[in-house]
Amino acid sequence: MRTFLRDAMLAGIVLALSALLPSIASAQSVDEIISRGKLVVAIDTTTPPYGFLDANLKPTGFDIEVANKMGEALGVPVEFVTVTSPGRIPALLTKQVDAVISIFSITPARAIQIDYSIPYAGQSAVVIAPKSTSIKGVADLVGKKVGLTRGTGEDGLLTKAAEANPGIEILRFDDYSSLLQAMVSGQIDAMGGGDYGEIYLKKAGNGDAFEQKYVLKTFYFGIGVAKGNDNLRQWVNTWLFTMKADGTLDALSMKYRNQPLPVLPVF
Repeated sequence: MRTFLRDAMLAGIVLALSALLPSIASAQSVDEIISRGKLVVAIDTTTPPYGFLDANLKPTGFDIEVANKMGEALGVPVEFVTVTSPGRIPALLTKQVDAVISIFSITPARAIQIDYSIPYAGQSAVVIAPKSTSIKGVADLVGKKVGLTRGTGEDGLLTKAAEANPGIEILRFDDYSSLLQAMVSGQIDAMGGGDYGEIYLKKAGNGDAFEQKYVLKTFYFGIGVAKGNDNLRQWVNTWLFTMKADGTLDALSMKYRNQPLPVLPVF
């Protein structure tokens, strides 16, 4: 009887504590998402043209449209959870979201913690600086302040470059909009970003004086899901295959990037 009472008390404590925990997106399979009646997706609204807020402060962009089309294919509405670049993996590990659609570059290091779909988009990480600044390669960054967004592919690339070339000062920002502001205001001499970056610098004060200097690396973006969630990952791969085949992804690229998608590898 004592054992029964102890177990009952422990169960009651666990239930009480569970009620205090924040709500999480516990659905893992496609059927569970459909039964729950919504798809929960992590996005970043500071990375135009992939994710940003429109004039009505509503999320929009390439990634947001991809997420909405994923919801349409599943027959459920999409609930967005806004994260920064460093928050993408934790959002999956803690089951706050079903998927991450946020220029999530496919890397072996990240794939240790989460699973990726096949690529649905891609771009080159580049160094951007004023036209008046002569930068042809990493050696020309010595003695300069170089900004980047924390946790991005260019963060890893430029951090390694700084370690191998003393004199490069790295300044990290939590989101892309803060990085752009630092660039146009002169807080940094150069920045690492996507190959679309200078388009948005041109929209800011004196932004037309910026240009791409050199390519760091080409990255491919996948949709992130929880590790071992093969059911959802396989459905996403099948759906992305149809999106590529019918030209939907290329149309979105032209709409937001003004250029077709690069040739996307598969795995």
